[in-house]
Amino acid sequence: MSDAEQTPSKTGAPTGPRPEEIRFFGTTWLDHSGGYALRRLGLAVGALAAAVAACFVLRFAYEGLQVADVGGLVNTLVVVMFAVCSAIAFAKTWEGFVRRPADPGREESLRSLKAIGFIGALLAYAARCFVEAPGEKLRRAEYETALAQYEKRRSTRTGNPAGRKKPKRK
Repeated sequence: MSDAEQTPSKTGAPTGPRPEEIRFFGTTWLDHSGGYALRRLGLAVGALAAAVAACFVLRFAYEGLQVADVGGLVNTLVVVMFAVCSAIAFAKTWEGFVRRPADPGREESLRSLKAIGFIGALLAYAARCFVEAPGEKLRRAEYETALAQYEKRRSTRTGNPAGRKKPKRK
């Protein structure tokens, strides 16, 4: 974390790295305060409800294809497309909660695929909410690493460097 991301103290001097906020949780994931458990439960239930509603919408779309009598091949392709896109969206969403993407450009190119498979993304979000705030483990590890680095930097800066004895040359 950079110096700009450090928390200012009462005197205005930085006191250390600041935790990254998570959508819908802010920084309450750090100490599990402010209704954290209820918020997690509410978001999990909400994501599941949205996934169920999305399934009904897709069912109506599928019935529309049957009424239009477009043929069995098109119906099968639509079902397979949504299933594959949902599986990929689930996997990529879950992976995003565990680690940062190695190639942001590739993630950007998968955005439309994830939008088609939005049911998978909603299910991944709901499943992660039952365990922790989505991305909490990743952000906690990054925050603890940043804290350790900050403390290491602070502890090595003790004393006046000008007052140190210089080693004698031979």
